[in-house]
Amino acid sequence: MHKVFFIAISCFMCNIIYAQKDIYTRTLKEYQKNYVSNHEVVKGKEKKFFHFYPINSKYNVACFFEKITDSVGFTMTTSAKTIKHYYKYGRLDFMIDGKEYLLYVYQSKDLMQTEEYKDYLFVPFTDATTGDETYGSGRYLEFFKKDIVGNTLQLDFNKAYNPYCAYAPNFKCPIPPKENFLPVAIKAGEMNFGKGL
Repeated sequence: MHKVFFIAISCFMCNIIYAQKDIYTRTLKEYQKNYVSNHEVVKGKEKKFFHFYPINSKYNVACFFEKITDSVGFTMTTSAKTIKHYYKYGRLDFMIDGKEYLLYVYQSKDLMQTEEYKDYLFVPFTDATTGDETYGSGRYLEFFKKDIVGNTLQLDFNKAYNPYCAYAPNFKCPIPPKENFLPVAIKAGEMNFGKGL
């Protein structure tokens, strides 16, 4: 009797887990579809040249967030050799495949002055796929202060995207600082854009 009950509970839990994974995958596919559809730089038939890694929930990581008080800030070089001013807002610690990694979170001095983006936070990064399977200057993640709950944040690399300069050279895209290099291949999110891929 106990064995039958255990099997029934196990099947029930498996069904729940499968359903949650299915919902997650469908949600991300819809996110990617909207990303491509609403892209401000790539238009028309060129949209078919977007590429994404298969959605993988292991890259949706729970992070420990540590706030950093930075009243001085620093300059981040852009793809156009100009500079943009940022403040270091915090640090994210997380695990992938049992190994610990960290990324720094930044806040734009310019965007802080606007009502719409005053709480906008920015995580530019490079990893072991950069310049090979993914854009050579790195990729971006973003979120808002409200997404940090207590000292935790859910960071989903499946939402990593290319800067605009990956599609057109006339943009001034911040280049991720060396401190935001991840010594691991983040096979999630947007890949290189192009016809021959």
